[in-house]
Amino acid sequence: MAVLFKNISTLVTFNQRDEILSNQDILAETNRIASIGKDLTPSPDTEIIDCSGLIALPGFVNTHHHLYQTLFRGIREVQEMPLFPWLIGLYEFWKHLTPEAVYYGALVGFSELLRTGCTTTMDHHYVFPKNQPGTLIDEQIKAAAQIGIRFHATRGSMSLGKSQGGLPPDSVVQKEEIILEDSERLINTYHDNRRFSMQRIALAPCSPFSVTPELMIETRKLARKKDVMLHTHLAETKDEEKFCLEKFGRRPVELMADMGWTGPDVWFAHVIHLNEAEMKLLNGAGVAHCPSSNMKLSSGICPTTELLEAGVKLSIAVDGSASNDGSNMWEEIRRAYLLNHLKYGSNGLNAYQILRTATRGGAEVLGRNDIGILEEGMAADIIFFDLNDIAYAGSHDPLVSLVTCGNSSLVKMTIVNGQIVVKDGKLLTINTESIRQKAHKVAADIVEYQRKHG
Repeated sequence: MAVLFKNISTLVTFNQRDEILSNQDILAETNRIASIGKDLTPSPDTEIIDCSGLIALPGFVNTHHHLYQTLFRGIREVQEMPLFPWLIGLYEFWKHLTPEAVYYGALVGFSELLRTGCTTTMDHHYVFPKNQPGTLIDEQIKAAAQIGIRFHATRGSMSLGKSQGGLPPDSVVQKEEIILEDSERLINTYHDNRRFSMQRIALAPCSPFSVTPELMIETRKLARKKDVMLHTHLAETKDEEKFCLEKFGRRPVELMADMGWTGPDVWFAHVIHLNEAEMKLLNGAGVAHCPSSNMKLSSGICPTTELLEAGVKLSIAVDGSASNDGSNMWEEIRRAYLLNHLKYGSNGLNAYQILRTATRGGAEVLGRNDIGILEEGMAADIIFFDLNDIAYAGSHDPLVSLVTCGNSSLVKMTIVNGQIVVKDGKLLTINTESIRQKAHKVAADIVEYQRKHG
């Protein structure tokens, strides 16, 4: 199947030449971009879509999420709390997770992401209640395939329960041999490292305060043996820093370096509390910047400009929906821009740099060289924006408009792997109203049970 997206007013490539083109066509054949240019001539069976007045970008890439948390938004018991007490309160709800909850939570999160321009996302699932099947990530992968999003599932883990000095309750931690066995199962079953792959697996122990150093090291060995990436939370709060200093005698980034958890096959979420020397210790690792979550949990501000200046790969992420409380990728980009300017003033990143971070930057962090750029031979992951609205009247730069203006975060079109998944803000692959009703029922049942029975 071929589609010609014709007469695109502004096409932002984010290629090596930083080209922004006017009045262009994109010809997508199956899952890749076959050609970009003016007045392209299609074959007789090509579908033609008029994109006059629209702006085209590569699809946004979300590099940190906890999809199950879409079912636990607005929990009154944990509002206005910093990370550690927030987590302790929510573990009491999360210990009731079921495969059905994980499946519908994923569909809700994927729906929000796709409608706000995200074409590739990861997820960090680390909660495995003892009384439930261990195949929860399989439910996410099934949901991703049904809805049509490019998905990097990460096998999260927690092995250090409260009885051993960790933060999570023992009811949601697993034995380390079970974690490693399931990690290998998921890689063998689902990981696809081919070009334009729609699903990949990475390994992601949760954090220094919920796993042992032994698990971190064994996970790193397995990941490098299987040639998959590594991910975890890092340097998110001062509480984490205090925990690492007291338990290990090392700051969080130092601890990662000691365990061999740095390099281009690693990416970290948050990375707020570190110094210039520690930025160099990252040794090519990437960072997922999560502005909304960091603001809501009062964790701090990621030193985004300094990380880029230090050569660190930087991306933007929505984080889990219980600390955001949404999966709105377009809005996350706006908040990343504003938070960067709050910290750096007139030396902050401009609109182009922020959008590059959300597209090509995310691709680089996830180790992909086939997405994040609009040019021939790249994946046909394309998003279109229509700025012909009163909310953009009087704005004279389309990229500044995308980052700072507007009253809606729903995109005109989202194309993933050559398939139109969203049109006029509506998902074409699933019935969102049906999913909303089912997801909310599953969520309400869990929350009600916890409040009644604990």
